[in-house]
Amino acid sequence: MLALIVTPDAPGSLRLGPAPDPEPQPHQLLLAVHHFSLNRGEVAFAGRRPAGTVHGYDAAGIVVRAAADGSGPAAGTRVAAFGAGAWAQRMAVDSTAVAEVPDQVDLADAAALPMAGLTALRTLRTRDILGRRVLVTGAAGGVGRYAVQLAALGGAHVIASVGSPARGEGLAELGAHEVVVGLEGIDRQVDLILDNVGGPQLVAAWQLLAPGGSVQNIGWASGEPAVFEPYSLFSIGPAKTMSTFGDVHEVGPDLATLLGFAAAGRLSPEIGWRGPWGRIAEAAQALLERRVAGKAVLDVTPPA
Repeated sequence: MLALIVTPDAPGSLRLGPAPDPEPQPHQLLLAVHHFSLNRGEVAFAGRRPAGTVHGYDAAGIVVRAAADGSGPAAGTRVAAFGAGAWAQRMAVDSTAVAEVPDQVDLADAAALPMAGLTALRTLRTRDILGRRVLVTGAAGGVGRYAVQLAALGGAHVIASVGSPARGEGLAELGAHEVVVGLEGIDRQVDLILDNVGGPQLVAAWQLLAPGGSVQNIGWASGEPAVFEPYSLFSIGPAKTMSTFGDVHEVGPDLATLLGFAAAGRLSPEIGWRGPWGRIAEAAQALLERRVAGKAVLDVTPPA
């Protein structure tokens, strides 16, 4: 099969070339990948993976062989999947990490959902957000645009923070009640922060957090250190917390929830770039340079 393989001396440390067909474990199904999506961290740090690795995690396609243990969907089912080795013509993926794609949802749209959508959904679920104030930083990116929509669906007052006015376009239509550049103009405390930026902005955002509030550290797009002054983390009253996120265990049910929202027209996949997978270098560069609003999705050439 063909796949996008980690190659340190290639542009972006990735090249399209031959790779061994995956060999599913009994609890895994074999998926014919039709589309996959890029996540900024995957692109930025591809060169840190071992040479020869088939990269990527988000895909959608058709099951060609069901899991041998009888779990998961049958052959012929359209599914979205989350698992290693997604940027290939075939992938082996745990049956607990896929969800059937409703007829109303295009497979390319489904491929845009897994990592970013699951991150937004699971971090928002850490708090009761109904009637609360939720700040999403880096709101123009893949996770950010899903977080804005899902927080609004959950009844939150959503504040979308972006890096420039141009990056804020369309976020009000997705459910943001306020769209701000950086943290400018936020004059009341917030209850939950989904932080995609890190660095000095994270330090400043902490000061906006209400007692009992929480910061979910999702990304660190700034690439800058966050330096907290002595005692600046001290707070009177209910504890303020800061948490990392990396829970991708058995994501199938949550992926089905996202697909259900998409099928009902309540969640937009927000694909800002789409093209054939031979244009991986172009798509990756656009994502790294923040020229993509939302997700980048690539179409896979089927085997000859």
